[in-house]
Amino acid sequence: MSAALPGGPSLPQERRLVTAIPGPKSQELHARKAAAVAAGVGTTLPVYVTRAGGGVIEDADGNSLIDFGSGIAVTNVGNSAEAVVARATEQLAAFTHTCFMVAPYEGYVAVAEQLNELTPGDHEKRTALFNSGAEAVENAVKIARAYTKRQAVVVFDHGYHGRTNLTMALTAKNMPYKNGFGPFAPEVYRAPLAYPFRWLTGPENCAEEAAAQAIDLMSKQIGGENIAAIIIEPIQGEGGFIEPARGFLTKLVEYARAHGIVFVADEIQTGFCRTGQWFACEDEGIVPDLITTAKGIAGGLPLAAVTGRAEIMDAVHGGGLGGTYGGNPVACAAAIGAIETMKSQDLNAKARKIGETMLPRLRSIQEKHAVVGDVRGRGAMIAVELVKPGTKEPDPETTAAIAKACHNEGLLVLTAGTYGNVLRFLPPLVIPEHLLTEGLDILERAFEAHT
Repeated sequence: MSAALPGGPSLPQERRLVTAIPGPKSQELHARKAAAVAAGVGTTLPVYVTRAGGGVIEDADGNSLIDFGSGIAVTNVGNSAEAVVARATEQLAAFTHTCFMVAPYEGYVAVAEQLNELTPGDHEKRTALFNSGAEAVENAVKIARAYTKRQAVVVFDHGYHGRTNLTMALTAKNMPYKNGFGPFAPEVYRAPLAYPFRWLTGPENCAEEAAAQAIDLMSKQIGGENIAAIIIEPIQGEGGFIEPARGFLTKLVEYARAHGIVFVADEIQTGFCRTGQWFACEDEGIVPDLITTAKGIAGGLPLAAVTGRAEIMDAVHGGGLGGTYGGNPVACAAAIGAIETMKSQDLNAKARKIGETMLPRLRSIQEKHAVVGDVRGRGAMIAVELVKPGTKEPDPETTAAIAKACHNEGLLVLTAGTYGNVLRFLPPLVIPEHLLTEGLDILERAFEAHT
C-alpha cells in the first residue's frame, strides 16, 4: 500500500529500502558532519533526511523509513502538516522577526490565548513564550521564585528537564546530560518517584509509599515554607516513559497546596495530544499552577511556553521575562496551524487508537520474550523496558541491539531510560494504520532475532 497523504510533501506512505542503512550518500554527509560539527552533537541514526511526512522519513539515498520517533514527540501533527506550512509560509512572507518585546504582533497573543484556553483549569491564566523546553522550565522556576519569594525547587528521580545549567541540575541522569558540566545551580532537591515496575514492595504500594517518602524529604530536609516549586513530568520522558503510580501526583498537589508551593507540570514531551489527551496531567484531573510546553506545540518549529495562574505569572516585574527570539512570529503561526490540525483531525482520538493498536502487540511480545520486563504508556507514548530474564537487572545491550536491528530494516525507534534499557515509541499521530502495523512486525522480528 502506498497511498500518498494530502498536503505536505505528499510522500508515498511506504517503507522502501534501496540501500543499506545508512546508504552511501548519508555516509558521505556523515563524514562531512564529523569534520564540521562539534563531536558532542550526537545522532541516533545517521541517515540524512531530505523529506518527511505522514508516517515516513525519506533520506538522501532514497530510502523511506517508518517513523516511530516524531523528532522526539515534536511532529505530532506529522512533518510539513498542511495548516502548519500554509500559516508559516504566509507569515514568512510578511515578516520574520521584530522581537515581541520591541514591536509586538498578533501571532504571539493568539498562541497565548489558545494555551490559556487549552491547558487544564478554568481559572484566569497568562502565558509567556520561549524557544525551547529547557527555557520554559527555567522560566517556570524564575516565575515560581518571584511569586513565592522562596528559593528551593523539588524534582524527582529519573526526571529530565533540559540542558541549561539550571535544568541540568533539575535533571536526574548524569550521562550524557550532566557529566563534566558542573558545578550546577543550587537549591535543587531530588525526591523519590513512584516507579511501579521498580518499587521494592510492589506496584500496589508504590503511590502511597513514594508520596510519603517524598513528602517526608520535603518536610524534613527543606521545609515546605522554603519550597518555591515542585516540578514533575506527568509521564517521564527521557527517564523511560515512567507513568507514576496513580495517586502519587495527587498527593504531591495536595502537599503543594497546603504549603503555598507552585506545582509545575512539565508537559514538554507529553503535551499536545501525545497521550490521548491535550495534556497528560488531565488523566488524574490535576490542574497545575504552571504548565511548561514545547516539542509538539508548533509542528516542528522552535517554540515553548509557560502557562499558568494569572496571579503567579504576573508576579514577575516588567522586563523580567522574554528573550530575543521567544515567540518568533513564524513559529507562532506554525503553532496556530498545528493546534488547528489537532482539533480538526481529532488527534487525541488518533493517539488513543495508536495505543490500542500498539499495547496488545507489545504485551504479546512480552509474553514470548522474557527480556521484556514492562510494557507501559498511554496513547502514542509507549515503551518497553528490557531486563535480564528472570530479574529486574537492566539490559541496555539487548535494547541497543534491537534498536539497531529495527534501524537496519527501515524502522526508526528511540531508546531512553536512566539505565538505557527502554525502547520508546512516539509515532506521528497521523501515521497510517498499515505503517504502524508494519513497524510492529519489524519490531517483533527484531526481538525474535536478538532474544
